[in-house]
Amino acid sequence: MITINFIAPEGHLTLTSGSFDAKPGQNLMRAAVSAGLEGIAADCGGALSCATCHVIVDPSWAAHLPAPSVDEGSMLDMTAAPREPHSRLSCQIALDESLDGLTVRLPVSQY
Repeated sequence: MITINFIAPEGHLTLTSGSFDAKPGQNLMRAAVSAGLEGIAADCGGALSCATCHVIVDPSWAAHLPAPSVDEGSMLDMTAAPREPHSRLSCQIALDESLDGLTVRLPVSQY
């Protein structure tokens, strides 16, 4: 299992920080939704067409991920919360053992 750590947006009282376990081969969005994580809407189900699975990867983990595709970059320009240097769409992060301990922060809003 892969442990994913998530951090609730600063000042967001309804979401809590914590962690969950995911299976290798899942993408981060599907793992988060399966774990019942609030804060990832995933409206398009991972089809790279909505940007409602926006997360901000901890800078110490950013180098462990491949660069965003052109399509992902375009969708990140349309996120509800401002795009940050390490913003990613969680549907585009494939989980494997090398990402055990991955830490991501949730944006203030997906809409």
